Amino acid sequence: MTQHILPGTPPLTVTLRRSARARRISLRVSRLDGRITLTLPKGVRDAEALAFARDKRDWLSRQLAHSPAQRPVTLGTTLPIAGQMRHVVAGSGRSIVLGHDSIAVPGDSARTGARLQGYLKELARHLLSEAVTHYSACLGRSHTRLTLRDTRSRWGSCSSRGALMFSWRLVMAPPEVLDYVAAHEVAHLAEMNHAPAFWTTVERIHGPYESPRRWLRDHGHHLHKYRFVTG
Repeated sequence: MTQHILPGTPPLTVTLRRSARARRISLRVSRLDGRITLTLPKGVRDAEALAFARDKRDWLSRQLAHSPAQRPVTLGTTLPIAGQMRHVVAGSGRSIVLGHDSIAVPGDSARTGARLQGYLKELARHLLSEAVTHYSACLGRSHTRLTLRDTRSRWGSCSSRGALMFSWRLVMAPPEVLDYVAAHEVAHLAEMNHAPAFWTTVERIHGPYESPRRWLRDHGHHLHKYRFVTG
């Protein structure tokens, strides 16, 4: 993948992606972070694809207007942790301290975002490990490993070998949402599809799931607007 600047006011950064499966040039604006992806079929020149993007500039501007504004995480930022909005404040000592409506981050203020990201990843690993252990016991199946990533297209996955992957940003969502995603992926240990039997399994080990599932659909993309590390 390569990046190109589309001239204009303001200039737009477009990522060119070649795909052997694509049959035509296509443009996509991520509703998570406003990233523009221009997909090219095999044999299409970059210049032709960029001309296509220039013709669609008005459409791109309208799509970007609806994308959530990116928010760098620094001292003074307010962000959700376990569904509760917390104010990022300067801390003392060595450890990050999570309060009811604040989170205190000690040390160099220039590293506030990076330190907070590390803290949230560890908190996510702890909470997801607990949830996975619980739902695995309910299902009577075990997973092979658990990994965390900062995924843009999915909140979790389960491989055919029983490896579970989750977005660490789930730690910012309400606890019941994190629990639902854990149960959803654990259910795939028994049902590797989304057939009716799968949803029956989710409900059996988790209980009603429509509310947290709807929250993810309606609000989940906002969790991606927080930028902890710049550059």
